[in-house]
Amino acid sequence: MQDQFFLPRRRLVLSAGAALSLGLVAGCSTTGLLTPDDGTGSDQTDATLGYVNTLRKGKGLATLERDPAASVAAMHQAARMARAGKMKHNIGWRDDFADRMKGDGVTLPAAENIAMGQDNAERAYEAWFNSPKHLENMLGRYRGLGVAVAQNTASGNRPFWAMVLSG
Repeated sequence: MQDQFFLPRRRLVLSAGAALSLGLVAGCSTTGLLTPDDGTGSDQTDATLGYVNTLRKGKGLATLERDPAASVAAMHQAARMARAGKMKHNIGWRDDFADRMKGDGVTLPAAENIAMGQDNAERAYEAWFNSPKHLENMLGRYRGLGVAVAQNTASGNRPFWAMVLSG
């Protein structure tokens, strides 16, 4: 008899809690998000490949080849950062590097270098060269390369760079 009383009441409490949760999610502020327009971007692989290969040759390493899938992945990442106005590898909840690479057809293992604000490929390369972790990626056991830059009016047309190295 007591269960008959509490069961409908429990459903009511659960339903109210679910409705309240949905209301809070729907009412969340999005002031940290920028408009999702496409912005502009360009493939900078050819402009960067010579710098990376000169570095690798100087260290006795094999040169890299242009990788179309890595170029697509680099463009996607540069555009994502430009849209968000953030220089971050992971943007948003449940963002996963390996899933992004697989989704773009990049051969694993892979690595990603990012940069922001450089006005050309040489300056982006210099920023990566002067960063120990990024330099380590450029000297890693990879075969392919893709590099892109993207800008978005929502983030002040600041250039966001991405380099993807593929296996």
